[in-house]
Amino acid sequence: MAFTIGIPRETEAGETRVSLVPDVASRLLKMQDGIDVVVESGAGEEAYHRDEEYEEAGCTVVDREEVFGADLVVKVAPPSDEELDFFSEGQALIGLLDPLGRPEAAQTLAEKGVTSFAMELVPRISRAQKMDVLSAMSSIGGYRAAILAAERLPRFFPLLTTAAGTVKPAQVLVLGAGVAGLQAIATAKRLGAKVFGYDIREPTREEVESLGAKFVELEVDIDADQDESGYAEELEKEKQERQPELLKPHIAESDVVISTALIPGRPAPLLINENAVEAMDPGSVIVDLAAPNGGNCAHTETGETVIEDEVRIMGPTNLPAQMPVHASQLYAKTISATIEEFLEDGALTPDFEDEIFDGTCLTHGGEVRNDRVRDLLGLESKEQTNEVAE
Repeated sequence: MAFTIGIPRETEAGETRVSLVPDVASRLLKMQDGIDVVVESGAGEEAYHRDEEYEEAGCTVVDREEVFGADLVVKVAPPSDEELDFFSEGQALIGLLDPLGRPEAAQTLAEKGVTSFAMELVPRISRAQKMDVLSAMSSIGGYRAAILAAERLPRFFPLLTTAAGTVKPAQVLVLGAGVAGLQAIATAKRLGAKVFGYDIREPTREEVESLGAKFVELEVDIDADQDESGYAEELEKEKQERQPELLKPHIAESDVVISTALIPGRPAPLLINENAVEAMDPGSVIVDLAAPNGGNCAHTETGETVIEDEVRIMGPTNLPAQMPVHASQLYAKTISATIEEFLEDGALTPDFEDEIFDGTCLTHGGEVRNDRVRDLLGLESKEQTNEVAE
C-alpha cells in the first residue's frame, strides 16, 4: 500500500494558507515513489488553488475524514481540539504545532501514539535551512508590517518635492534585527522612508547598515551577545528596566515603530512604555509583531488595533496569512523538504541519531520528546528518564 500524505483545509480563524500547493505536491510525488497525496476539498481555496489544480498535479481530492486518516497529516496551524480527536496510533503529523504555547496538545498527541514534528523546533543548522519555515514566514511578516504602517500612517513615506513644497521622508524605527526586522527595514527603505534599526546584538549592526539603515546604539548594547540558538540572550533585570527609557527619545522622533523582539516560549520584552507612546507625534503608528507573545509595547492588545495618545498601535498575530499565495508556496517548500528528509522508500523511519529528526520530533512512541515541552508539562527530561531506566 502507498504511504498517504493528507492536506486538510485549515479551519483556524483568519488562516488562509495551505500546507502544500499543487506544484510542490506534484514535485514531491515525482521525487518520492510509493506515496499518494490526498487533499480535502477546498483546502487551497483561500490561497487561490482550486481542487482541479490538485487533481492535475496528481493528488486525490477527498473528504475531511479521509484526509485525517492519512499516514502523515501536514498542517499549517496547530490542530484544534476537534482535529486532535481525529488522530490515532501510528499516524504522523507535521506542522506549526506551537509546542511551547500549547504543550497540552503535545501530551494529547503522545497519548494517542502520534509521531509529530513541530516546524518551530527545526534546528538552526546549515543542513536544515531548507526547512526553516520560521524564517520564511518572518520575512513575510516583516514585509507586511512595513506595508501596513505605510498604509495607516497619515503622511508620506518618501521624500517628495512638489510645486507646493518639499515633504520630508517618514522616519521609521525597527526594533529587533532578526529576519522579520531586517525585512521590515528593507521594505521601509524601498518605500522611501528614513530608517533606523535597533538590536541588542552588536553583530546585527552590519546587517542593518547593509540595508541602508542607521544602527541605533544604546548603552545597554555593550555586553549583549547571542545564545547558541541565535536568539538574543535575555538582558539582566536592570538592563531590561533601562532599555525602554533609553529607547524613548528614538521612539519619540519616529513616525513609525515596527517592533519584532521575541524570545521563543517567553513573554516578549517591553521596549515601548507608556511614556514613549505619549511622546510620539499624533498620527504615528506602531506595528507590534511581538503581539502573540504579549507585545513589545505596553499598550499592545493581541490581534487588535488600539489608539492611545493619538498613536495607532497594531498587534497583528498572523501577517503571513494576509499573503496566502506566496506564504503557502514558501511554507509548502519547507514542508516538502522536511518530508523528503524524513521519508525513505515510502516509509517514515525514526532516526534519532540524526540531529534534524531528533530536534524536530515533538512526540513519538507515546512520549513527549522535547525537554522544554516536557518541563512545561511537569515531566522529567529525557535524560533523567533514561537514567532511571538504566
